[in-house]
Amino acid sequence: MATEPKPQPHSKPTRRVGDGPFARIVIMGGVFVLTALVLVAPLAAIFAEAFRHGQAAYFAAFAAPDTQYAILLSLFTALVVVPINIGFGIAAAWAIAKFHFTGRNLLLALVELPFSISPIIAGVAYLFVYGAQGLLGPWLEAYDIKIMFAVPAIVLASLFVTAPFVARELIPLMIAQGSEEEEAAVTLGAGGWRILRLVTLPNVRFALLYGAALCNARVMGEFGAVSVVSGNIRGQTNTLPLQIELLYQDNNAVAAFAVATLLTLVALVTLIAKAIIERMDAARAKISGGARH
Repeated sequence: MATEPKPQPHSKPTRRVGDGPFARIVIMGGVFVLTALVLVAPLAAIFAEAFRHGQAAYFAAFAAPDTQYAILLSLFTALVVVPINIGFGIAAAWAIAKFHFTGRNLLLALVELPFSISPIIAGVAYLFVYGAQGLLGPWLEAYDIKIMFAVPAIVLASLFVTAPFVARELIPLMIAQGSEEEEAAVTLGAGGWRILRLVTLPNVRFALLYGAALCNARVMGEFGAVSVVSGNIRGQTNTLPLQIELLYQDNNAVAAFAVATLLTLVALVTLIAKAIIERMDAARAKISGGARH
């Protein structure tokens, strides 16, 4: 007579790190404390110092001509740099994600190079290329072309430090999506520009928006590279971060913190935009998944 199989003892469920009540309290408490000390407290201090002498002093800080020029220069730089980096990011992501060619990994490394180089080093490198004693300095001087310690240098330095932001958001998504839809469009007779506009970009539009928002926030807040190539000339080459430093050095702390609130608001708006974009992307993915089923 066949014997019935003996019931196997239940295996103990594996416990994850932090499953215990004490560990959970310690981990979550540590996270909240660090967040309060590293993120919340500095932000609160900026706004508290900016409004320390009331709203009149706060708004008076923006009436100074040098501060108004710094705001306009930062906006101008963003209006130039962000569209260029959007175009560069789309082109780089398209090439890396959709094609296999010699030097593909090198191109990917070059795209990510600004993340591994200090912005100050990038500024010094521009001086060695475009400065008066640099590689192209004599030629530029002969044709009376001024790049260093002028607005073009600010744009170039900002382009360098923000070049990877759009591409880094698009490349992983484009690789994950593959190229089947583009290949299908080719078989239907669509051209390259039409495929890019009607097939590729709609699939990555949320990543593109997020990359552009990150790029804009970095352009507005860039200090290191711009401080090297701009010359810190009041009313001529001072962007918002440089103007904040000058105001603080002039012992005008209220004005410095008041101007700093603008960059803080840019960062907060970027975070809000990130949350909205992620929610829209999740909703789109849910709708697409439902349509497939």
